[in-house]
Amino acid sequence: MHGHRPRTPEAERSRRWFMNKALLAGGVAAMATMTGCSNDSNSAGTASGSASAEGPGGMPSGAPSGMPSGGPGGGGGGGMGPGAGEVKYADFKGVTTDGKVLDDLYSIHSTDVSTDKLVKAAQAFLDGLSSKERKSCVFDVDDDEWLKWSNVDGYERQGVRMGDITEKKRELGYALLGAALSADGLTQTRNIMKLNAYLGDYSGGNKPTLTEGAYFFTFMGTPSTTKPWGFQYEGHHVAINYFVLGDQVVMTPTFMGSEPTSATYKGEKITLFRKETKAGLTLLRSLTSAQRKKVVSSEAKANDNFKAGAGQDNAQIAYQGLAAKGWTSAQRANLLDLVRVYVGNMDDGHAEVKMTEVEDHLDDTYFYWIGETGDSSAFYYRVHSPVVLIEYDAQSPIAYETQNHTPSQHHIHTIIRTPNGGDYGVDLLKLHLENDH
Repeated sequence: MHGHRPRTPEAERSRRWFMNKALLAGGVAAMATMTGCSNDSNSAGTASGSASAEGPGGMPSGAPSGMPSGGPGGGGGGGMGPGAGEVKYADFKGVTTDGKVLDDLYSIHSTDVSTDKLVKAAQAFLDGLSSKERKSCVFDVDDDEWLKWSNVDGYERQGVRMGDITEKKRELGYALLGAALSADGLTQTRNIMKLNAYLGDYSGGNKPTLTEGAYFFTFMGTPSTTKPWGFQYEGHHVAINYFVLGDQVVMTPTFMGSEPTSATYKGEKITLFRKETKAGLTLLRSLTSAQRKKVVSSEAKANDNFKAGAGQDNAQIAYQGLAAKGWTSAQRANLLDLVRVYVGNMDDGHAEVKMTEVEDHLDDTYFYWIGETGDSSAFYYRVHSPVVLIEYDAQSPIAYETQNHTPSQHHIHTIIRTPNGGDYGVDLLKLHLENDH
């Protein structure tokens, strides 16, 4: 057993208190999201919004609402936190279409992509921590802590907080992220953190959860080139779950979002989710009118259409839209380009391994869309196959420019998951233990 800080009854009550507070703050909207009814109960229609979050003169417009950014939801698809929908590791099945896991999708094999650099970076970060810090962030490889992530700022988290350690230790943490992620993935993660701090300044400051330092590392198991282990990096609008077994890597679920999605922070102009937005529109516009009729739902865009967020680890999500079987080669290439935007946040070598897996199931990959289709429209899309689930959702404001309550590209949530037991490397760990590797 690893000597992590045990979660006391008080801590568990604190997490539950946070969810109750969110309900009180969010009222009916929060209850709708928590019960998973937000898609039907929200009457918001489609809306257009600029991807820029700055008003005239580069100054932000609107007033902060004071609510936690990320959505009032725990246990709902939008995912404020695990909440009532929290799944224990032992009960994990993964996202399925009907509650039944498809077998034989994953296997233990060599990818020929070394994890040596990753292991060394993880060990260097842990070695740099004090004994107290290390004890607080190390868990068993099959600990329930894997599933306790949240995308919300005020959620109580375990682990080592980046803002509480020295600059030297933080640099070791960023070096670990640099080894685990691609250059684009690291830049996106850091920019989400910066816009979190921007939101804190916009909201009046003095909010310890709305800073660049309010992000946490936890480790499951011990970094190794042969034995299973992993880490989690989590905070407001970021949750990266990274499982490693030999030279195999699973980097799901990974949640990335932001509110706002564009602003100038400390003189740096930052704009997020352009690639995700453009790739979705490119794919949709490459379809024929007949195909688009099957892909685009008649449902109005809701405030929050997200289904696979925090706490939805065993969600049942049916295929919707149109499968890629029979598409032209150009359309299929656009679909792969869209998936690659998300998969490409992990290190380049393992991203290619995942893309091969996605291509093997391309005929059974569905594309689904809710909302309008303009460049700056608020829309939702989903890519869904037996081995990948991607969601993109332009949502209503929570803490930025809240005078307009309709969804816009000022507030975007995304997630990528590995359905049928693949998230958190659970299926691989089971195979490892069953076969005594």
